[in-house]
Amino acid sequence: MQDRIHTYIESLIQKRKPIFVEMEQYALEHDVPIMELTGIEALLQILRIQGPTKILEIGTAIGYSAMRMADALPNTNIVTIERDEERFNEAIHNITRSGLDHQIKVLHGDALEIVEQMKDLGPFDALFIDAAKGQYLKFFEMYTPFLSHDGIIYTDNVLFKGLVAEEYIESKRTRNLVKKINHYNEWLMNHNEYITSIIPVGDGLAISKRK
Repeated sequence: MQDRIHTYIESLIQKRKPIFVEMEQYALEHDVPIMELTGIEALLQILRIQGPTKILEIGTAIGYSAMRMADALPNTNIVTIERDEERFNEAIHNITRSGLDHQIKVLHGDALEIVEQMKDLGPFDALFIDAAKGQYLKFFEMYTPFLSHDGIIYTDNVLFKGLVAEEYIESKRTRNLVKKINHYNEWLMNHNEYITSIIPVGDGLAISKRK
């Protein structure tokens, strides 16, 4: 039933601009992790409602989500961080040819190491965490101080293909990663300062707002 509903919702989504369709195909062929279609569409709609002036994204990859956000929110500026040099260069190429480079600033570096640069770039109205899943908790703690008072945190992949609900996972590496995601989810849902909802769309989207 869930697969049929997912397919049905995807069939209703309007056709994206050619550059986005091209990037989706590239990501599929080169195993680049970008947001699932239903997930990005849900995120964009929530962001339209929120209306952030400035967004910080951790995990640029090839620039897909940053470009989708910039395209949907023409009055919003986005700062995005990518540590992989090849993907950083690919993101710069895609953002430049899309004509969205006036809205998007891409930083090359490890988000765990370049946090000090945010002092001059914030405050941000939204923080989008979509990088190394094992570091989600650290990203949250390190970057929420750069949010505006009403800033909202969006975290992708918190359901990790449904594996967070599995009792047994054969792969030790995957099992350890799922354990970290589960710990992050439980920590997030019991946070003293933030209230969080997890939406089962795409690969799972957590939305956190200061109490």
